[in-house]
Amino acid sequence: MIKLRLKRCGKKQRAIYRIVAIDVRSRREGRDLRRVGFYDQKNNQTYSNVPAILYFLEKGAQPTGTVHDILRKAELFQERIYD
Repeated sequence: MIKLRLKRCGKKQRAIYRIVAIDVRSRREGRDLRRVGFYDQKNNQTYSNVPAILYFLEKGAQPTGTVHDILRKAELFQERIYD
């Protein structure tokens, strides 16, 4: 199973996180399948490669809770409102 999750990078006390598609059995710093974005919590910046994320979601990848919240704030998930 593939998950979209965060991978820690950067210096001490100045971490940034890459959003990666990775196998569930791999560790956090393990080899990723593809980098699909990054998140900098200090500057509140997010970059996401939308076609790559949508590709992995269509193939059945599951985002972790934190990645799901980041992508929702970036308005990647559109909620449908029914009248």
